[in-house]
Amino acid sequence: MEAVQPEVWRRLGSRQVYTSPWFEVHEDPVIRPDGQEDVYHHVVTPGSVTMVVMDEDRVLVTRQWIYTHNGAQWRLPAGAIDRDDADPQAAAVRELREETGLRAERWEELGAVQGTDSLTNHVDHVFLATELRQGRARPEAGEGDLELHWLTFAEALALVTAREMRHAGSAYGLLSLGLRRTGRY
Repeated sequence: MEAVQPEVWRRLGSRQVYTSPWFEVHEDPVIRPDGQEDVYHHVVTPGSVTMVVMDEDRVLVTRQWIYTHNGAQWRLPAGAIDRDDADPQAAAVRELREETGLRAERWEELGAVQGTDSLTNHVDHVFLATELRQGRARPEAGEGDLELHWLTFAEALALVTAREMRHAGSAYGLLSLGLRRTGRY
């Protein structure tokens, strides 16, 4: 017996209706799975990176005002993938150096998080950075309030479980590393 293939969304075209240095908004005429024509609006981004930066059992966390959430947030070091970056890891190396001055000798990809699938194609690539050397930070103009804090791994993980670190890539990175450390991942 042959398996029946479910109906899927079919894109009939795509029109860019807005562009900025960080994202684009597209409007796509589509055929929905129910066969009806519609228009789907979505945000297209090059993605971002988040780094679990570890020195022994300490994790580097940041605290910074996040405009879109109207408040200061605990996060791991993170940033956008620039169009000039060769790949997500190159973006992570650049972002870590810019925000903190740190250079990591060892990089490991922990995974990727898709934040709001129905709204955007955005993917946050999460890395573990270890074997650190200190250099000079070069934060961007909007990062003037960026605070750096070294916490034990348990303290950083507690920020997630206490719902004080809500950034998806940060929570994913710490939780996946925590599961790995307990042998469950």
